[in-house]
Amino acid sequence: MPVKVLVTHPMFIVGLGLRLLLVMAVLPSEVTEWYVAFVELSAHQFSADPWGLWISQGGDLAAFPYGYATWLALLPLTFVCIFLGLPLHLGYSFTLLAADFALLLAFRQLLSGRDRLLLAAYWLSPIVLIASYVLGFNDLLPVLFLVLSILWIRNLRFFLAGFFCILAVSAKLSMLLALPFIAVYLLRSRALYTMVPRFLQGLVVGAILLILPFAFSVDAMRMLWNNPELGRVYRSSLTVGEGVSVYVIPLLYLIMLYGAWRIRRMNFDLFQSILGVAFLLVVLLAPGSWGWFIWTIPLLVSYLAFSDKVATALGAAFSAIYVLSVMVSQPAMGSVSIQGLGEWSMPAILEDPRIPSLFHTALVAVGALLALRIWREMVSRNDYFRLSRRPFVIGIAGDSGSGKDTLADALQGLFGSHSVTRLSGDDYHLWDRQKPIWQVMTHLNPMANDLEGYVTDLVSLIDGRTILKRHYDHQTGVRGEKVKLTSNDLIIASGLHALYLPLLRRCFNLSIYLDIDESLRRFLKQARDTSQRGHSIEQVLSAFSKREPDSEKFIRPQSAHADLVLSLQPIHPSLIEQVDLERPLRFKLVARSRNGLNELSLARVLVGVCGLHVDVITSVDSLEVELTVEGETSAEDVALAAQMLFPRVLEFLDINPKWLDGALGLMQLIVLSHVNQALTRRFL
Repeated sequence: MPVKVLVTHPMFIVGLGLRLLLVMAVLPSEVTEWYVAFVELSAHQFSADPWGLWISQGGDLAAFPYGYATWLALLPLTFVCIFLGLPLHLGYSFTLLAADFALLLAFRQLLSGRDRLLLAAYWLSPIVLIASYVLGFNDLLPVLFLVLSILWIRNLRFFLAGFFCILAVSAKLSMLLALPFIAVYLLRSRALYTMVPRFLQGLVVGAILLILPFAFSVDAMRMLWNNPELGRVYRSSLTVGEGVSVYVIPLLYLIMLYGAWRIRRMNFDLFQSILGVAFLLVVLLAPGSWGWFIWTIPLLVSYLAFSDKVATALGAAFSAIYVLSVMVSQPAMGSVSIQGLGEWSMPAILEDPRIPSLFHTALVAVGALLALRIWREMVSRNDYFRLSRRPFVIGIAGDSGSGKDTLADALQGLFGSHSVTRLSGDDYHLWDRQKPIWQVMTHLNPMANDLEGYVTDLVSLIDGRTILKRHYDHQTGVRGEKVKLTSNDLIIASGLHALYLPLLRRCFNLSIYLDIDESLRRFLKQARDTSQRGHSIEQVLSAFSKREPDSEKFIRPQSAHADLVLSLQPIHPSLIEQVDLERPLRFKLVARSRNGLNELSLARVLVGVCGLHVDVITSVDSLEVELTVEGETSAEDVALAAQMLFPRVLEFLDINPKWLDGALGLMQLIVLSHVNQALTRRFL
């Protein structure tokens, strides 16, 4: 929606009016006067080291404990006020107002279509109004830079994300707390792992421009070291021995960081929520840091956008108690004076010294409830958080030449090789091809394969452990040296006997059997074995006849145990005999599912989007559905169909998933439909 719709909304006008009233009517607080005096001196006597200039003029060491980002942000409107002869505190306040509006627009990008919620939860937030325009804290600036960094991360603009992250740290050193969580997100989200260098480039450029010059200023470092806000981090402590204390905030922060690292895979929503909870807990335990509460606003806005009335009530209570806490603590922080009304005085009943502590206790209690609810609703119920506990496992069984590896390749192209571990049953053949045992036994016989080792290795991968296994080379027919195989978010276990053992079947979240048309299977296997594996036509034909009894006995019965049976068939059987190798075969795909496959929605999209002919047959007991699909489709249409059918699954895919044309693309779509259902069943 255009910005005009936002700025003409009644709630926006009310919020803007309140801000202008506070800017014009409330006299500058002591905090504001400190910052304005510092910026005024550097505006009149410009210096690349304003901190050294301030100290040389006898200024207080704690006057401006911020970096270049905050100082440079405050300078432009300070120059304007000097030029126009206006009070300099207006330049300070209107800089905050500009950052305030920019932050609203950034939130709008993160939460599109939620204008009313944003205006109520952010633009009319008492925390923002009181902390920024009454108390004069400038935390809006670092929060704006951090939110923009997070926004660039979501939009995959990692150089800008790194640069704005440094802007946030330069604006307020405490924003450094966010950097380790961003690093965990990038490292734990394997699809983004390749983007880390771009993020680091942005960090380095930002550090050279904004951090390095600051670090060379002795006076700037002294001012930062004497920052009274930084000292609040160490006020909450537990005495564990004589003269020894444990600082609660650093301890809690490190525990949160370790908890984030333990999550094997993150998505953007999970990263946002964990970072927000960490900031909320730090803020709650830092006594008297009223400006820091602005840090909690991104989390509260995101939470309220997707939660219920109880969350809204808790958010409102949190804001109200914040205002009351500030009021009862105001004498210790400096009084508030309103032009024409004089100085505000606190009611006598609230002058009891215990009152501020009681209000702060209530604030921490409500904040802790919010943190617990946010963790439960936005973290522990997040699909990625649940997925991190156990990989998603797909089993693919089928006869030799049925397309197991081809389907596994197609799925790996969707999820990305960085997120997929593949375990092939061929690697568990007991003997090399040259061994005489194959004269009396075929690879299709379970006795010729180490199925117990296959199960053991698969369970180890599911448990998150690394395994050692041999790789069977189809070119040479020889098993090679042992290689390492690590666990991953998605495990694809394929093989002739992937569904043979009951224990194997229990390992899979989704089991697939490839029941390819027999004449088509023989045609494709003959083409593969002669062109890729160096077999002669006579050897292939001999293998067909030798393997048929074992296929009938051991392989085909596995289809009865599959959640999904995919059968690729030629449009007409006679086409196999008249095939022209320069023209691709035309197929139809038959999918049989025992758990349903959203067949009605899937059929509508396949017809309406992909232009295919679809027949749906449901068994009498409605427990099995058969879908027959004919026609040609493109990768673009398959991707569009997936986006319409199950957008939730798409966030599990690679940044640029490789969708395929034709029957393989349809297989990708149908398998993803089952993955969507399997994820839902798994999380019940």
